[in-house]
Amino acid sequence: MAASNVSVESVRRLLNDSLTNLGFEVYPLKIGWYNSVLPPTLHLSYPDDTLAVVVLSTPAMFEEAFLPFLEQRCYQGLNDPIDQCVRQCITSAVSQCFPGEKVDVRYDYELLPSRKPKFLAQTAAHVSGAAFYYQKADVTEQPWAEKKMFGVCVHPRFGGWFAIRALLVFGDVTVGSELVQPVPPDCVPSREGRIKLLEAFNFHWQDWSYRNIISPIQTYSQKQRDYFSTPPAQRVALLRAWGYLPSDSNQPEPTSDTQSQEIGHG
Repeated sequence: MAASNVSVESVRRLLNDSLTNLGFEVYPLKIGWYNSVLPPTLHLSYPDDTLAVVVLSTPAMFEEAFLPFLEQRCYQGLNDPIDQCVRQCITSAVSQCFPGEKVDVRYDYELLPSRKPKFLAQTAAHVSGAAFYYQKADVTEQPWAEKKMFGVCVHPRFGGWFAIRALLVFGDVTVGSELVQPVPPDCVPSREGRIKLLEAFNFHWQDWSYRNIISPIQTYSQKQRDYFSTPPAQRVALLRAWGYLPSDSNQPEPTSDTQSQEIGHG
């Protein structure tokens, strides 16, 4: 696809056609929206009008993409199975939809040599309008004094039952006024609700109650909950027990770097 033929709508349509049935959602944004809310040290080195797309996984991804990925014996070991599945899905979509196009794909688990993430996943989700990123600063008369509180995104339909997977930057595509920045839905507008959300995420994330801060239209299946409740180092063994990996596999256990949004799940 020639750069002159790329538009926001064509990118959205092509990615939706490739990824929606696999349990992903895509949201376009301008790099300038992202950079404007971050200090210069965290900026992405692209002009403000450069087109980017943030990719989320919904509860359906586990059954629609991940389990088929395992059944087709695509897992190669070394890396986290979910991360490897997501990479395959997105790489396939980009290569099929945008051959010859300059697309900088950054995954949520990737780090720069400085150990900083390649992109701030929750910030990208917020500025794209995909999910509201609730942080300590969003609570008036904070009850935690100087205690550090990690923020968390809430999806307007899935609550906390989703994950931010990747940022696709179309380096040669600029967009103008046709792409208007959306306001992310404020699903937790009250002070009390935000306190409940942040405390559940920071202090009780293992019980997953923060995910139900709103009534979601879909949650993780029991199989998916069992998988993500298992410590990462034991997940390959679990997949072997379920029959998705050969029982005689000598593959090493995977490793994965994740961000705070991914506490407790992939």
